[in-house]
Amino acid sequence: MKLYKDFKEFAVKGNMMDMAIGIIIGAAFNKVIDVMVKKVFLPPLSLLTDGVNFGDKQIVLRHAETDATGGVISDEVAIGYGALGEAFLDFIIIAFTVFIVVKFMNRLRNKSHDSNDDTVATPKDIELLSKLTDLMEEQNKLLQSKKY
Repeated sequence: MKLYKDFKEFAVKGNMMDMAIGIIIGAAFNKVIDVMVKKVFLPPLSLLTDGVNFGDKQIVLRHAETDATGGVISDEVAIGYGALGEAFLDFIIIAFTVFIVVKFMNRLRNKSHDSNDDTVATPKDIELLSKLTDLMEEQNKLLQSKKY
């Protein structure tokens, strides 16, 4: 019963919805990056290297064997380093994009938490904490002035 209660608390707090939204957006973002790498970045790179398609680059360890009728006896065994290069390029683009987004979000968060910045509306909890701090400092000054 505790497991059900914990799951219900997890789902109600919104964590599950936040995760689901993040996973859906991440899957869509992955498709965009995949197309960007394969259709935008690799073709000019392939043109610079005289038409070499990096996705097809591989080191063949054993060639495929066929019989007289053309049937495959054993499959080709190869290391696809071109596909690894594409995946690495995907990773670099995704990592750089996530870095830029996180940096932008941190800048916005820091700007919104700055109580002296009038260009951005300060969240209510930060505003109340700032007022509370000011009131406590004022109260301390009054108490210090009443001491002998």
